[in-house]
Amino acid sequence: MRPIVAFDLDGTLVDTAPDLLRALDFTLETEGLNPPDDHAARNFIGAGARAMIERALAHSQVQFGKEKVDGMFRQFLSYYENHIADHSRPFPGVEPALAKLADEGVLLAVCTNKMESYAVKLLRELGLADRFAFIAGSDTFPYKKPDPRHLTEAVAKAGGDLDRAVLIGDSETDVITAKAAEIPVVAVSFGYTDIPPAALGADRLVHKFEDIPAAAMELLARHRIA
Repeated sequence: MRPIVAFDLDGTLVDTAPDLLRALDFTLETEGLNPPDDHAARNFIGAGARAMIERALAHSQVQFGKEKVDGMFRQFLSYYENHIADHSRPFPGVEPALAKLADEGVLLAVCTNKMESYAVKLLRELGLADRFAFIAGSDTFPYKKPDPRHLTEAVAKAGGDLDRAVLIGDSETDVITAKAAEIPVVAVSFGYTDIPPAALGADRLVHKFEDIPAAAMELLARHRIA
């Protein structure tokens, strides 16, 4: 089995905030609610669309029952599917970094709490889907991050070696997931988190995508030796 690097999607590989926030605005405005400003709402991203809606409602001190939130979730998904790549773009340096890792013989995978069909659709529209041996979304398995099985099953399905695996992410959820799976983790500083990136507890912190291959290869080597 080959070494593997798994990536979170939103806030790690792709700056999806513009389209996610417009979908959130649409959903809240449909219910007569004022959307939060984009700066605050960026930190609602990362645990899936439903959690994003729930965080926005909590931020606005609005309490809705499950049935109402279910309806908002459906509205969000319908809008988002039609606008999934209007403004979302890979972060600078993503494509050459993925190519460099592939040239090193490293498998690539995605482990995201975005629903699988949406993750695949987004990556296809951005021309990135073929880079990945496996794309795991929130509904791919019976569990999702921070359950470590979401990560370990994604690595296994991609054909990767769990003893030579690294996760790249942007949030506390990613760090918790990787540590529970006993897999090293690299945090990016440009993603979506309300915790300062340096305080996430990742094994490495990088500030630009060009630095990810070197950080990942170092951790792969150390993990193999350990």
